[in-house]
Amino acid sequence: MRNYANPSNFLRLVGALVPGLAALTGALFCLGLYLALFVAPPDYQQGESVRIMYLHVPAAWMSMFVYATMTSAAIGSLVWRHPLADAAQKAAAPLGAGFTFLCLVTGSLWGKPMWGAWWVWDARLTSVLVLFLIYLALIALWRTIEDPGKAARGAAIFTLVGAVNIPIIKFSVDWWNTLHQPASVMRMGGSAIAPSMLWPLVAMALAFAALFLTLHLAAIRNEILRRRLRRLAILTADSERGEAAPAGAFLGGAR
Repeated sequence: MRNYANPSNFLRLVGALVPGLAALTGALFCLGLYLALFVAPPDYQQGESVRIMYLHVPAAWMSMFVYATMTSAAIGSLVWRHPLADAAQKAAAPLGAGFTFLCLVTGSLWGKPMWGAWWVWDARLTSVLVLFLIYLALIALWRTIEDPGKAARGAAIFTLVGAVNIPIIKFSVDWWNTLHQPASVMRMGGSAIAPSMLWPLVAMALAFAALFLTLHLAAIRNEILRRRLRRLAILTADSERGEAAPAGAFLGGAR
């Protein structure tokens, strides 16, 4: 694995993996959407609106998983100062924001017929909204600080501080009285969801995970190439300034 931590080796690995991962993502989405729309039965209480679950729940899972990935990368940035860790946390932030936004939108669409309101200040809804704002703040931080090293350290610290929100999201339904139901898929004693609804949900979750992996690897590759171009532009600009400067300028600076 140490060999693939080298950016050049990583670029070659990504070039080989991304096409296959993209094809796998498409296949999983076709399977998941077919199962969710045509095989899974409607809920006896919620009717056909329950099908929003097959987008909402995987998006919610991925919103937290992406942040956990960023937290791991942030530790790598602060402890080992590895450029791939910097690129990984930067590339993941927009993807996490996208999954979280999808979670919030589908949750509102699902909540209107079920709760009678588009939005309530439920503990889980509020904590997920906070997660979305954290993602936006991290994206803004990366864009505000021009120096990649300083931006990476600032974003890593901010990410680690914001990680406290992840267990709040996870256990909010246990700690407070909320409109959301407790965990019904991953829980002690097995899933409480019928297999006819569980398997389409699992297929969609795998599709979302494959989508994130594909986009994240491609985004890391783009970030590495962007940094190389930035470094080349700086070297070129320095070289041009050195050739254009009079000889006395260097002698004067040496006094």
